[in-house]
Amino acid sequence: MAAQKTLKPRKYLAFDLETAKELPGDFSLWRNHRPLGIICAATWANDADAPRTWHSKDVDGQPAPQMTADDLIELVSHLCAMAAQGFTILTWNGASFDFDVLAEESGQHDHCRRCAHDHVDMMFHLVCLMGFGVKLAKAAEALGLPGKAGGMSGGEAPKLWAAREHEKVLAYVTQDVRLALQVAVECERRGEFAWITAKGTRSAKPLAGGWRTVREAM
Repeated sequence: MAAQKTLKPRKYLAFDLETAKELPGDFSLWRNHRPLGIICAATWANDADAPRTWHSKDVDGQPAPQMTADDLIELVSHLCAMAAQGFTILTWNGASFDFDVLAEESGQHDHCRRCAHDHVDMMFHLVCLMGFGVKLAKAAEALGLPGKAGGMSGGEAPKLWAAREHEKVLAYVTQDVRLALQVAVECERRGEFAWITAKGTRSAKPLAGGWRTVREAM
């Protein structure tokens, strides 16, 4: 535990996106419904006071139904530039979802592949470590951190965005990157990962050496 606390804190850039297509039934089958489109995204560096939100605009300057390829290329360029500046991109399930969708929608497959391999996907790390995944909200709860934005779930984002409730969706994606940052930093500080199990009890695992990138976790 003491050795864990001496690790040099990482410079993180948390990243998350919300997709445009409403998916029926089991979300795990999302690949059957692609392309999904992207309505918005958020990034938040842990040395910044506030997040940056990303979405396209229509001719009236209002949020567009989904992001254009040009705007998504700009987002990919930002992720790559921040990584080049020494930031570690951070996601929750980004290796199997966010970067997959972003690559398809932006056309930047090589850049997204490199970002995916070199970033920290906390969910992927946990699957490699424990053999199963955990929800971000359950990790935050076990750490005593404020949870996700209330009143909606990620699956509702497409419908709310289409109904022009843009601020609600942007608040949700912003909460996700805030929570990811807090969970990552707090787990490294404590030297363990904790979560609330399906039975409602708290469980924890040592996080020896801190979070692993996808490449390292594999």
